[in-house]
Amino acid sequence: MNIRKVLYLLLIVVGGCVPSLHPLYTEKDIIFEEKLLGTWKSDDPDWVWEFEKGDEENSYDLFITEEPGEEQKKDKLIVHLVRLDDMLFLDFYPEGTLGEKGDIWLMHLVPAHTFMKVEQIDSIFKARFMNPDEIANMLEDKPDLIRHEVIKDDKIVLTASTLELQNFIKEHAEDEDFFLESGEFKRVIVTEANEPDEDKQRN
Repeated sequence: MNIRKVLYLLLIVVGGCVPSLHPLYTEKDIIFEEKLLGTWKSDDPDWVWEFEKGDEENSYDLFITEEPGEEQKKDKLIVHLVRLDDMLFLDFYPEGTLGEKGDIWLMHLVPAHTFMKVEQIDSIFKARFMNPDEIANMLEDKPDLIRHEVIKDDKIVLTASTLELQNFIKEHAEDEDFFLESGEFKRVIVTEANEPDEDKQRN
């Protein structure tokens, strides 16, 4: 396996993300919503998100451009839309390249899942990342609340199974500070759900 395809999370845990070793979904939890396809733009932060139909069944390829206009590669993530009870969530998993880092450096990275709660998909797309500070406070008070590890700089990494993750999130999804404030994206381009082009190359 090409180690350059072992991608970027776990050691690159940024604010607004709580990484998990396991996904939030099983096959029965995945849905596909064509309204999510297309290009969306956020002003704060300055992001462009492009959702395309993925190669995997009922998946999306998400291309993220930060600060559009600057010359840089797009980040690519595999995304699944997950229904838990009457709530929708996005599960992100990285794919693509990580600049010019060497193979030895890259082999120390472990890809991880991150999650957002979806609040709206129409002309506006709104979703909220899990709140890392609130999760840390919860686990400091009750370390056995869900399986996890604390790594460098006191970052939380969830190690619980998919079922445990689902129960944890469903139990706390309505808690006031469990998720961060909504990120809001405006639709720029609508894309139809055509079959993926196997010959398509993306940077």
